[in-house]
Amino acid sequence: MRWLSVALLAVLALLQYPLWLGKGGWLRVWEVDRQLEQQREANTLLQSRNAGLDAEVRDLKQGFDAIEERARFELGMIRNDETFVQVPEQADGESPAAAKTAEAPPAKPSPPASPAKAAIKKAGR
Repeated sequence: MRWLSVALLAVLALLQYPLWLGKGGWLRVWEVDRQLEQQREANTLLQSRNAGLDAEVRDLKQGFDAIEERARFELGMIRNDETFVQVPEQADGESPAAAKTAEAPPAKPSPPASPAKAAIKKAGR
């Protein structure tokens, strides 16, 4: 009788092996499910990026405002009646007090400007 119990346990273990560790086993299913979820997240990010690019392409095809904006900010182009003024960025390690002592104080307070973009001012003003 004892011999029969051991044989049945061995058969049961052999039957459970493919269920847990085989090609279509639970561990493989869990791994594939995790990969599927990662791919869905990547696809969502790519779809949002593609939607933005599609909107930009449509804007470039339909109007001249987007083309003018790109020419101004990416190529630095200006119109004939404009003056180009660029505000330099502060160094990251430089403190605001050190920047003030290195530069002459401005005559008029200037409006806050984005350091990454150049300001364009009409020459007639």
